[in-house]
Amino acid sequence: MDLMDLPGSREKRPRRRRRRGLAVIALLVALGLVGGGAWTAWDALGPVVAGLTESDDYEGTGTGEVAVKVENGDTGTAIARTLREAGVVKTTDAFLSAASAQPGMASIQPGTYRLREGMSAASAVALLLDPASKITSRLTVPEGLRATQVVALVAEQTPIPAEQLEAALRDPAAIGLPASAGGDPEGYLFPATYEVDPDETAAELLGEMVARTQQALAELGVPPEREREVVVSASIAQKEARTPEDMAKVTRVLANRIADGMLLQLDSTVSYGTGGTTVTTTAAERATDTPWNTYLHPGLPAGPISNPGEDALRAAVNPEPGPWMYFVTVDLATGETRFATTGAEHAANVELFRRYLRENPETP
Repeated sequence: MDLMDLPGSREKRPRRRRRRGLAVIALLVALGLVGGGAWTAWDALGPVVAGLTESDDYEGTGTGEVAVKVENGDTGTAIARTLREAGVVKTTDAFLSAASAQPGMASIQPGTYRLREGMSAASAVALLLDPASKITSRLTVPEGLRATQVVALVAEQTPIPAEQLEAALRDPAAIGLPASAGGDPEGYLFPATYEVDPDETAAELLGEMVARTQQALAELGVPPEREREVVVSASIAQKEARTPEDMAKVTRVLANRIADGMLLQLDSTVSYGTGGTTVTTTAAERATDTPWNTYLHPGLPAGPISNPGEDALRAAVNPEPGPWMYFVTVDLATGETRFATTGAEHAANVELFRRYLRENPETP
């Protein structure tokens, strides 16, 4: 919050009031010299004099309940104006004066706050600084969730119903999906922490997620014609690796295998295509023909398999240089992933993974 826009110092305002008051008194004296009309003049000017001495602030903690929204980028004056128009504080000057005495107001966060009508400026400032007054929901979307999982999470942690979220996902224009998405929101719901206001719609929240993905792609310098490729590759890296370093190696393996004409043969893409959730797949699943079956179809799958974060997107844009043609995670608890150049090396790594599965039979 920017409190540098305070309109003048508090020392100057009382001086101006005294000058105006003296001017009115002088006027009344002048009217009195004319005769008994002074009383009539007082009837007319009395309210003016009262206005000069009336407080610019309410007293007390107010009544009722008012929801007030602080927008991103609001200055101190903008917040004061919003509060005055909502009937929370009496004047903007009173609020700015009270706010300037509270250093914490400089870091007030955007969101919707529960205040009251007719509050003293000091009481309004105190409520804005009280975390309990904020009625905005805080939503954290982890990396690697599918769109269906994002919907379930949002419906659970915010007031937005699942059916409204699903309807918004079916309307690409409403959530601002780029042309490169081909109408499919998978991969474009950026994992991050969001502040969700009580009156926020499904389209607005999902649109913010899409916008964050677009922002990340723009900052990485990805041209529109490469967006789909980058998001798909990043979505695989997000599911297959734990660290940024391993993600960059995974995307290199994908590029190397495609360049060499090899099938990607990824269980993660097969599982997505069949609606599975396990890290391994069965022979029947690998034989199921879906657009995501990289055991049957060359190149990248038909679309993203998760919603990747910034590290995975960066890995897709800048793969680690190297000759690796294979990778396998050998310890699902630690995320340890082994990379190999030859089939023999990879076979030895796969045996390590099989041993892990034997020792951990509860692994899904």
